[in-house]
Amino acid sequence: MSGMTIFWLIFTVVMAVLEGLTVQLVSVWFAVGGLAACITSLFTDSIPIQAVVFVVVTAIALVVTRPLVKKIRKKKAEPTNADRYIGKTAVVVTAIDNQNAEGMVKVDNQKWTARSESGEHIPEGATVTVTAIEGVKLIVSINK
Repeated sequence: MSGMTIFWLIFTVVMAVLEGLTVQLVSVWFAVGGLAACITSLFTDSIPIQAVVFVVVTAIALVVTRPLVKKIRKKKAEPTNADRYIGKTAVVVTAIDNQNAEGMVKVDNQKWTARSESGEHIPEGATVTVTAIEGVKLIVSINK
């Protein structure tokens, strides 16, 4: 075994281990390219040829698997029952003050902690629209 064969073999193993540790599909293409270069090094001692094989195989692996990777990485938002409140009108039952982390609204007979989307103070009794949900808080904007 030549020195470059050992180099490519070590490189491939390191990339495969790195991929296994990250599980983010970051270095798998380099491992595939490294394996191809390692095999090439068994037939030729030309480092430029090995490097070209590495780059070409890595690029091809990336292009071929890109649609699969996009599909895997695409995170689907899991809708919750709380999402039904977005866009609904609510009534402020405790004045909303983001500075003091205070505020509560009532929407569909349910009381929720609320915060103002714009940061403005919203008085008790005001009518607001739910624009988002962050954790257990409704984000609201005042109806004008």
